[in-house]
Amino acid sequence: MTRRTGAVNSLSGETPGDSFDGTRFADRHDAGRRLAAHVAGLRLDEPLIVGIPRGGVPVAAEVAQALGAPLDIVVVRKVGAPQNPEFALGALAEGDVSVIDRQTVRLLDMEPDELDAVVERARRELSDRIRRYRAGDRPAPFDGRTVVLVDDGLATGHSAEAAVRSLRKRGAARVILAVPVAAPESLASLRDLVDDAVCVQMPEDLWAIGFWYDDFSPTEDEEVTTLLARHGVGSSPGGVRATPEDRAAPTGIESIEGPAPAEDSSVPADSS
Repeated sequence: MTRRTGAVNSLSGETPGDSFDGTRFADRHDAGRRLAAHVAGLRLDEPLIVGIPRGGVPVAAEVAQALGAPLDIVVVRKVGAPQNPEFALGALAEGDVSVIDRQTVRLLDMEPDELDAVVERARRELSDRIRRYRAGDRPAPFDGRTVVLVDDGLATGHSAEAAVRSLRKRGAARVILAVPVAAPESLASLRDLVDDAVCVQMPEDLWAIGFWYDDFSPTEDEEVTTLLARHGVGSSPGGVRATPEDRAAPTGIESIEGPAPAEDSSVPADSS
């Protein structure tokens, strides 16, 4: 049976149609505010909030605002199948990180040169994104820091895995994965890579991340750069940590004082 975890469930683009039934987020900002209440329950000491561009950054900005923490990014690019670029074979991340699902490659009966071609295309797109978001700055080191990695959802988990490995290479001491919605199997597959995980809801059948949002409009590059300038560790992602005065300045993002998260909102590494 096909596991319903991807942004596209199959190469044919299968969807649940009218059978979908679940609690939706209004948009990524709503998801971030709800996720922030659960992350706050972990009582982390001076965490750094890191979003995966593009869609993960609005979610991460809400978490950063609610926790009074600085915001940064880890740049990742999905490796898509030749027949359907939205069907993920893996992901690349800055720091020369590559995650490829070899089982899926075998199932698609891909030739080595086909795989090389899609990986190379993803590598070029990753380089373009790094130049766009970092404007020549080197990524800030995370030596000894606790990092909360945020995306707008977890489907196959390839992008999150690549991001976690990139954060480790940058020196993160602890990595907490935080997403509004996740496929249970994908979250379980990452438990050995992260120190903890927080998720607002884990439907048995994810189908597609976008089905859990009323508004899942694409996040534009301009919004990413604006949020980084507003909440980032400096005037650019490679700068110094934001000051308390910067974090107290009006931002247009509502800070929340939500209730304590449910006991099952955190997913420890040894849970079944």
